[in-house]
Amino acid sequence: MTGVRDDVSVGFHKGFDDQENEVTIPSLEVESGALPAWLSGTLLRNGPARFRLENGTLNHWFDGLAMLHRFDMADGCVSYTNRFLDTPARRAVQDGKLRYSEFATDPCRSLFRRIAQQFVGTRFGANANVTVGRIADEFVAQTEVPMPVAFDKDTLDTIGVLGYEDRLKGQLTTAHPHYDRDQGLAYNYLLKFGAKSSYGVYELPDGSRTRRLVGEADVRKPSYMHSFAISAKYAILMEFPLVVSPLRMLLSGKPFIENYRWEPERGTRFSIVDLGTGAVTHAHTGEAWFGFHHVNAVDRGDDVIDLDIIVYPDAGVVQHFYLESLLDGPNHNVFPASELRRFTIDVATGAVTARTLVDHAADLPRINYAYNTKPYRYVYANGIAERGRSMFPDTIVKFDVESGGVKEWRHDNHFPGEPVFVARPDADGEDDGVLLNVVLDANTETSYLLLLDARDLSEIARARVPQHVPLGFHGTYVPTAPTGR
Repeated sequence: MTGVRDDVSVGFHKGFDDQENEVTIPSLEVESGALPAWLSGTLLRNGPARFRLENGTLNHWFDGLAMLHRFDMADGCVSYTNRFLDTPARRAVQDGKLRYSEFATDPCRSLFRRIAQQFVGTRFGANANVTVGRIADEFVAQTEVPMPVAFDKDTLDTIGVLGYEDRLKGQLTTAHPHYDRDQGLAYNYLLKFGAKSSYGVYELPDGSRTRRLVGEADVRKPSYMHSFAISAKYAILMEFPLVVSPLRMLLSGKPFIENYRWEPERGTRFSIVDLGTGAVTHAHTGEAWFGFHHVNAVDRGDDVIDLDIIVYPDAGVVQHFYLESLLDGPNHNVFPASELRRFTIDVATGAVTARTLVDHAADLPRINYAYNTKPYRYVYANGIAERGRSMFPDTIVKFDVESGGVKEWRHDNHFPGEPVFVARPDADGEDDGVLLNVVLDANTETSYLLLLDARDLSEIARARVPQHVPLGFHGTYVPTAPTGR
């Protein structure tokens, strides 16, 4: 493919235009190729779709109002449906005004109201715009506040905020729980703010709404962590030095993320929770790192873990996604450099060593999840075509963690989303399957579902949506006849 041209380097801006149209299209045009005969299921995607309100613009990519997207695939055909998630946050802005706090946007409130609402769960409007998962028998949209929103998978109609049937408390969580299919357990953690804050790792059995605390780690200044990792034996929280004083956040009046401070002198700490016993140990490196998305964690013996994650040298990527900077900033506001890095943790001694697996800027990584917690070889992600020039992820990449090799799919002025791996029935190998990607075509101001062969990133098919799908975050594939999660 050709290089990134200056006249199309901002084509991704279309992905931040509000999408108010909610449509149901029974059959999309499959404009090239053909869907595999074996592919029968649904791709559910989540992400923001409205940023502009009567009294201003939301500040950050992570703030936009949630919209769900559904692509049904069967017998070579594709249908499409999109719906806003009907949440308190969504209903509150139907008059054009923001009434709930978001990641980087906060309505003006009195000091009294701020103190009253800061940590009691009513400060946020359940704008679950990050991922899609399942809790008990419900499909849910999820974000970093523990208020999952249930919806009907077939219609995308919102059911409502899903309540848990336990007494665990916490104000923050991750939108990226992990699943142990063999044990029938989901894992996540809750961050509880207070004079003595803590991370509580919990397990949630399939079919249940009752969480069980596994282990708890105290922390004075909590870290902003968008995700975490599990190995077969441990949950690993990588505590980046982007940290917050809970008291300062309580009194500051600033949006959530603006209370966090980058303190690189702290280095990076790892809180490690034994999933069997709940015992907590810590490890540390003097190097400061930041990251959104863990890739995998694999035990090497009882006391050594290989933890793989996309990392940045600092937290500047959070600033990069402010809309004022991203859409109106100078053309030299390029995407920050990142790499896929392996941290080897000695649980017994707390020692950490690290090395680069793939030195290629990317994020939104996915693997064949059957290999989660197990030795694996391939990572799929959104990549940066030209480090130092690209302003927004503009490729799909495949990383080989054994060789360091990189394969790439790209097309000028097309901006793909997160690649979701679907294994072929009776697959012969880790990468035998397809990648499902939603791509923004900035030339036509529409989007399309792109199917790639996961082995070599060759195109299989495209199905065109006759409107743009805003640039979003994460999705999940649900087979027509599921045999589990």
